[in-house]
Amino acid sequence: MGLNLKPLVISNPIRISDLVGKVVAVDAFNVIYQFLATIRGPTGDLLTDTHGEPTSHLSGLFYRNINLLCDGVKMVYIFDGEPHELKAKEINRRKKAKEEASEKYNLAIEEGRMDDAKKFSQGTSILTSKMIEESKYLLSLLGIPYINAISEGEATAALLSKKDLAYSCVSQDYDSILFGAKRLIRNLTISGKRKIPNKNAYIDIVPEIIEYDQVLKINNITHEQLVDIGILIGTDFNPNGFNGIGPKNALKLIQKYKKLEDIEKIKDELSNTPYKEIREIFLNPNVANIEDLNIQFKDLEKEKILKYLCDEKSFSMERVANYLRRLEKNVIKKSESLDKWF
Repeated sequence: MGLNLKPLVISNPIRISDLVGKVVAVDAFNVIYQFLATIRGPTGDLLTDTHGEPTSHLSGLFYRNINLLCDGVKMVYIFDGEPHELKAKEINRRKKAKEEASEKYNLAIEEGRMDDAKKFSQGTSILTSKMIEESKYLLSLLGIPYINAISEGEATAALLSKKDLAYSCVSQDYDSILFGAKRLIRNLTISGKRKIPNKNAYIDIVPEIIEYDQVLKINNITHEQLVDIGILIGTDFNPNGFNGIGPKNALKLIQKYKKLEDIEKIKDELSNTPYKEIREIFLNPNVANIEDLNIQFKDLEKEKILKYLCDEKSFSMERVANYLRRLEKNVIKKSESLDKWF
């Protein structure tokens, strides 16, 4: 579902060039799901290799990351660990939504409604354990480090941000702000043009940055109060939130009453909500010791990438090789530019 903080934040456009040499902590599941939803064939089916195995996730990871590496962005991917037990309801909701989307997709295919089929297909994405392992393997071949989080990936990404091991978190969701991330960048991995639903028109999608300190300042709240606002709206741990309360109303209530316990109108709902436990998830998340997070950037392994993507996964040899050459030329050009300074 993702936390809806949009009405309460100010996002500013950011150029990729602003991130040259900076480390960004990428919410791996969030990004890979975006690739699975958007990188599909004419009828909405996933891209596959000659064995019928999905490759949309690999396509997104390879081509988008090569572009970002060419632009000088340093990425570390964070993979979710074991979900908190309170997330079970949200996980079941997502599973049911995927099943419903699959039924609509199959019916649209049967009836020849290809536009509807492609639209419904975006909600059918399932990230399997095999896809996760394939994604990690490709990242390692690209020299991009990844971290296996203990629990919520966004909590670990936020930790890297707070400890200045990463400049920003990267995700389409706002949850990392609740975990205290200094910055959040949205649209970094999906920038470009996006079709407007039900219209023959496109809009530009550009990267945007949200500053944690600015969120607190413009709303005149503390981190603890921001978490309470999130609980009122609805998080992954209480997906339905509180009846009739949206982001702006939640802000007004917290600004007036300061904390959940003092809001009279929600006392009955609050008694049935594990709000103290949810607060703890965001304020004191289950993350590894920062000393144990070993982040090492390595050189990509060109021959292994060609073998894996082209020989094993049916990618175009010409296209993959062209992308790799472009990255090589970019690296050489940057090296020559640096040499001029010495």
